[in-house]
Amino acid sequence: MKENIKKLLESAASADKKRALPILSFPAAQRLGVTVEALCKDAELQARAIETVAGSTATLAAISLMDLSVEAEAFGAEVRFAPDEVPAITGTLVTCEAEADALCVPTLDAGRAGVCIEGIRLASERIKDKPVLAGIIGPFSLAGRLMDVTEIMYLCFDEPETVEKVLEKATEYLISYAKAFKNVGASGIVMAEPLAGIMSPAMAEEFSVPYVKKIIDAVQDDDFAVIYHNCGNAVLGMLDGILSQGAAAYHFGNAVDMAEVLEKAPSDIICMGNIDPVAQFADGTPEGMRDAVNALLDKCGNKPNFVISSGCDIPHHASWANINAFFDAVEAWHRG
Repeated sequence: MKENIKKLLESAASADKKRALPILSFPAAQRLGVTVEALCKDAELQARAIETVAGSTATLAAISLMDLSVEAEAFGAEVRFAPDEVPAITGTLVTCEAEADALCVPTLDAGRAGVCIEGIRLASERIKDKPVLAGIIGPFSLAGRLMDVTEIMYLCFDEPETVEKVLEKATEYLISYAKAFKNVGASGIVMAEPLAGIMSPAMAEEFSVPYVKKIIDAVQDDDFAVIYHNCGNAVLGMLDGILSQGAAAYHFGNAVDMAEVLEKAPSDIICMGNIDPVAQFADGTPEGMRDAVNALLDKCGNKPNFVISSGCDIPHHASWANINAFFDAVEAWHRG
């Protein structure tokens, strides 16, 4: 279902009765009886996972897998798969300026990108009552996977031109990838830029913000929205730069106080978050989930620009009892 996700979020945030949009995808593997690895490699399974979440929860929209290895794999990075783990990038593809120069921007048939695009196409055709959002990585986080997440921090100081060359190529690819999701029916993307969350504000302004903004400017319009996600603990210090990127909404992790974010953010900018995906969704109890939801909504529920969500991608092994308790608690809070 194609829908203006920005207007949907604005309506949800300002409504008397809040609705939720957690980053919920991988736990669908439990319902489908498949492994995480199988889910990450099969478009039909991905579509069915998105359908499962859309059909069995009160989520505002259905979100595809947050598999942040896909884009780096397309560039040629090596991926480690395991049956019950989210795929991870191993090794380093770019270590110097010469390798950055030689790095080729891949086509959309490289790696598993085509699988993810087809999964979104199928889900968008089948789901009639909710918009579908695709998941992609952010440019600096992609560059970090190509250059090594630790090494890139040193290279930002020692060889900034090398980092910038990789960022330019990462951005070019991400624009084409996002446009592909747009063309097959997605209502938007959730862009995960977690590596930027551990940078200083000045570094983020140089190595993340302009590239994220370039992607948003290239793909976002009335029919397609970008939700920016940053789960770092340095978010409050770089909030002005983050909010300058022009996304339809901003999603923050549980490393920060959501009330502090909302105090700093203008009231017309949608902010989302931030129930702990591990402590509450994966390792918690339904009772603890209700307490956490109530505490967050007591602080933030009356803000006209707040949409409650998980703090990050919910782990595949999260209990469905806890997931259901999350939605039940959101609904119950409004009944008083």
